[in-house]
Amino acid sequence: MTGFAGLPLSGVTVVSAEQAVAAPFATRQLADLGARVIKVERPGGGDFARHYDTSVHGQSSYFVWLNRSKESVTLDLKAPRGREILERLLGRADVFVQNLAPGAAGRLGLDAASLRERYPALIPCTISGYGTSGPWSDRKAYDLLVQCQTGLVSLTGTPEETARVGVSIADIAAGMYAYSGILTALYTRATTGVARAVEVSLFEALAEWMGQPAYYTRYGGTQPPRIGTGHPTIAPYGAYTTADGGQVLFSIQNEREWGALCDRFLERPDLVDDPRFATGSARVAHRDELDAIVAERFRRSGSAEVMAALDAIGVANAEVDDVEGFLGHPVLASRDRWRDVRIPGGMVQALRPPADLEGIDPRMEAVPGVGEHTEKILTELGHDEADIEHLRADGVI
Repeated sequence: MTGFAGLPLSGVTVVSAEQAVAAPFATRQLADLGARVIKVERPGGGDFARHYDTSVHGQSSYFVWLNRSKESVTLDLKAPRGREILERLLGRADVFVQNLAPGAAGRLGLDAASLRERYPALIPCTISGYGTSGPWSDRKAYDLLVQCQTGLVSLTGTPEETARVGVSIADIAAGMYAYSGILTALYTRATTGVARAVEVSLFEALAEWMGQPAYYTRYGGTQPPRIGTGHPTIAPYGAYTTADGGQVLFSIQNEREWGALCDRFLERPDLVDDPRFATGSARVAHRDELDAIVAERFRRSGSAEVMAALDAIGVANAEVDDVEGFLGHPVLASRDRWRDVRIPGGMVQALRPPADLEGIDPRMEAVPGVGEHTEKILTELGHDEADIEHLRADGVI
C-alpha cells in the first residue's frame, strides 16, 4: 500500500479505528504529508463526529475539518470476518491509531502489547482520556471534562464566571502529540529497526499546556486570577473600547514599550517614573488605575487610528475579530492559505497546514463518505464482488 507520490510520508500506510477529534486530527496531519490513511468506521453511522452538526453542505463541521484525504472503510470489528479483514489491513500497515472506548482495544486484541506480538514492525498509537493505566484508565473523557480536570476552566473567563475554551483544546493537544509521537516513532524505526508504541492521553496532553500556571500556583502560593482578556502578570494588557465602538487589544512587554506608550500615545510622560507604574509588578498592583488612564485615551480615537498610533511606537496590537473577521483576514488571503477541498455535497475552502515545507505542497484531497472506499480496499485484499455482497448482507461492512 502506498501513499501520495512526492510527499514526505508517501509509502506510509496508516490504519485508524478513530472517532471524534483527537485521533482524526493526528491522522489527518499524516495524510497532509502523503500517508495513506484508511479510516475504519462502523457500518451504518460511521464516526459519530459525522453527526455533530450539518452546517457544511449537510456535513459536520468537525468531520470536514478532520478527515480530508482519507479513505473510509466500514467494518464491524466485533464480527469475526470484520476482524479478519482488519488483521489483513494491519499486516500491510506501518501505523495503527485508535481512540476506542476504554477497554475496547484490549477486548479486541488491538492494544499495543497484543499488536506487538502479531506485528513487530507496526507502530501502534493509543489515544485515551486518562491513560491506559492508573485509577482513571476506565473512565470516559471528552474535551470539556479534561478542561475542567486540568484546572484550565478555572483560569478562563472573568472574575465572576468561568468559561470553557471555545475550541476542543484537549483533543487538539492530544492529536498534536500523537502526530509528533508517530513521526518520531517512524524515524526511530527507520534508524534503529525498532517499532515503538505511542501513547497519549487527553489529560496529560493538556496537563503539559498547564505548565506555566502550575509553576505559578505551586511556588507562588496562589493561582493566576481570571481577568477576561487581561493578563494576570502583565499590565496594561487587554482589549479596550475605542471611539467607534470597536475593541483593540494590546500589551506592554518591556520598559522600552512602557516609556514609548507614556510619551507618544498616552501623552503622559510623567507616568514613566510614577511609583505606581514604574515597574511591571507595580503596574499589575495598580492595574485598575492604569486601565482607567488607558481606557480614557482609547475612547478619544477610532480603532484604525489607535492601531496606527500603537504601530508607530512599536507596540503589538490587534483588533478583536469575530470568526467572520478571521475568515477574511488579509494575512490568510495574501499568503494564499486557502485551498478548495471536495466533500460529500459540495466544495469547501480549507486552510493549508500551518507548517510549510520548502518545495512541498500538502495533500488536500476529498473528505470521504461513510464507507466510500470499502469495495476498493476489499478488492485490493483479494475479495471478489460476490464476497463483498455477502459481507454487506451480513452487516460486516
